[in-house]
Amino acid sequence: MFKKRFYYLLKIQYLGFRFHGWQKQPDTLTLERMMERTLAYVLGRKNFKYIAAGRTDAKVSAHCTYVELFLDDAPLDLTTFVHEFNKNLPQDIKLLSVREVDERFNIIQHPKIKEYIYFFSFGQKNHPFCAPFMVNLFEDLDIQLMQEAANHFVGTHDFRNYSYKPTPQTQTVMEVLTCEIVNNTLVTASFFPEDSYLLRVRGEGFKRHQIRLMMGALIDVGRHALSLDDLINSIDGKKAFTLTHIAQASGLMLHDMELKDFD
Repeated sequence: MFKKRFYYLLKIQYLGFRFHGWQKQPDTLTLERMMERTLAYVLGRKNFKYIAAGRTDAKVSAHCTYVELFLDDAPLDLTTFVHEFNKNLPQDIKLLSVREVDERFNIIQHPKIKEYIYFFSFGQKNHPFCAPFMVNLFEDLDIQLMQEAANHFVGTHDFRNYSYKPTPQTQTVMEVLTCEIVNNTLVTASFFPEDSYLLRVRGEGFKRHQIRLMMGALIDVGRHALSLDDLINSIDGKKAFTLTHIAQASGLMLHDMELKDFD
């Protein structure tokens, strides 16, 4: 018997600090597992599939990302779904909106611009409540040198040295549209330190751990453990360069995702 399929695009946000990443794993609390359980409960059935626009690592948060939902037999009630889904999701996941799409839409292949933010501070130890959002470094950092170094990531480069376990077939040439370190005025709280900073990186796509490897290299520049010349050399994937510092995951947020040519 022919089954009619319905297609939806869910816009979500989440705090990733207590989750072991997006992808479902046995006997582990992940965002995908929580989404699946909540969908099954709210829909009252399991004849659905869904695909995320991207997978985040453990402790990484998302201010804006998307999930494509494929639902068989019966459509969503769009007048009540957002309320019911949010009521049953845990406090650290929120559905922002849902809209119907069609079979031509593909969340994986659709062109998009991703913006990642990495929050950090240095010097005096932070209030413990900062831990889910911001990485605290105890030594002083040369912020001006880090800002200069960040500019060198902008443009089209071979990021093979910033790719996690690349194979010879891995496509590592990509364009970074924005890479800057600025004072953090984006996310504030009464318990945040007086001075904090963020790394902002924008592009069409990034390899696994790429942003954290970039942040790790910039921290090492700020510590004067990595020279500016060495960082510039590391961005040329034709020259093998071993990066030894991957920044902690908890400071990373997928801040925005722009779906190109999508009203």
